[in-house]
Amino acid sequence: MSYSVGQVAAFAGVTVRTLHHYDEIGLLVPGERSHAGHRRYSDVDLDRLQQILFYRELGFSLEEVTALLDDPDADPREHLRRQHELLSSRIAKLQKMAAAVEQAMEARKMGIDLTPEEKFEVFGDFDPDQYAEETERRWGDTDAYRESQRRTSSYTKEDWLRIKEEGEEWTRAFVAVMDSGEGPESEAAMDLAEEHRQQICRNFYECPYEIHTGLGEMYVADERFTAYYEAIKTGMAEYLRDAILANAVRKS
Repeated sequence: MSYSVGQVAAFAGVTVRTLHHYDEIGLLVPGERSHAGHRRYSDVDLDRLQQILFYRELGFSLEEVTALLDDPDADPREHLRRQHELLSSRIAKLQKMAAAVEQAMEARKMGIDLTPEEKFEVFGDFDPDQYAEETERRWGDTDAYRESQRRTSSYTKEDWLRIKEEGEEWTRAFVAVMDSGEGPESEAAMDLAEEHRQQICRNFYECPYEIHTGLGEMYVADERFTAYYEAIKTGMAEYLRDAILANAVRKS
């Protein structure tokens, strides 16, 4: 059975002019001609066209495709093996590209997808995007950062209000422990340090004790965090750091 150039063009999704060109350069010469001199393609010709289009899709030039298909040492199994290797390589490359795009999307979206009015309702005059660039620069390549972006990207205003209420309730309880005169190594202080860690785990990312103690040290070392806690109660940054460290030792 043979096929006309128009039929083959329709089968393969190429133009008639492309098939004419392949014939002219000797890449795909139809095995038959009609009595009127028109090109007629056999099943063998279609198989070769399929090979041509495969290699072209992978970016090979016409000269390279010709060399591959006309290699006297190559057999059909060799072409299949080569195609499998090329496809596997292309799939791996595309998967890496997809992962890079996903990370770029997460980096663009800080998870505070609220209107200006909702932002003010939830965060007051604090801008949650203020340190977004610094946060990404310092921790963007960590699993914790990526997990936090994944979770918070779906949070609604109600979610943020719940988190805010949890934080405010924790703050009141922590200040009360400080006011009672109990030290940071007391059971009450360590229990609240543990609750602090659990809130991070519930709402943002898994926070093992190693990361939690690192946060505690940052509350004292970074003047912005220190100022935040000191504005709530004098000595709170250092007290919280010590309670976090004591709790980590208790749990070890």
